[in-house]
Amino acid sequence: MRILGIDPGLRNMGWGIIDSVGSRLSHVANGICHSSGSDDLASRLHDLHEQLTDVVHRFQPDHAAIEQTFVNKDAVATLKLGQARGIALLVPAQAGIEIGEYAPNKVKKTVVGVGHAEKHQVEHMVKLQLPGVQIAGADASDALAIAICHAHYAGASRGLEQALRRASV
Repeated sequence: MRILGIDPGLRNMGWGIIDSVGSRLSHVANGICHSSGSDDLASRLHDLHEQLTDVVHRFQPDHAAIEQTFVNKDAVATLKLGQARGIALLVPAQAGIEIGEYAPNKVKKTVVGVGHAEKHQVEHMVKLQLPGVQIAGADASDALAIAICHAHYAGASRGLEQALRRASV
């Protein structure tokens, strides 16, 4: 299973691709989509859409995993992040890719073992689980962590489905 992890952001949208075979994970690619520096929200969203669409076409993921938005005190910033998150949901949906959504604490707990882990702890554990990976930046590291989280939960879900199928035969 090839998984695209996406860390939504309006200026920088991190992405990471991993392959998951059983419990074995391997790094494929990672990067950051950058929106233009303009104040025009529509063109910034368009930039992110084009770049993420290119990633999907180049790497052909089977699944996508996206971090859920947390609401902060700045309502305007939360709304803008929600619009970037809409792009992160739209692009895989347009490609017919199954999408999982995970809360930030769930991702951290899955990857690090602690729900309130620091960014450097997440990056360290991503590097341990994907030996030799060269991470493009903090947003790409978070995206790889989201993909790893999905690999654990989607894998468990597939195992349960297979067990239920075998039990009903």
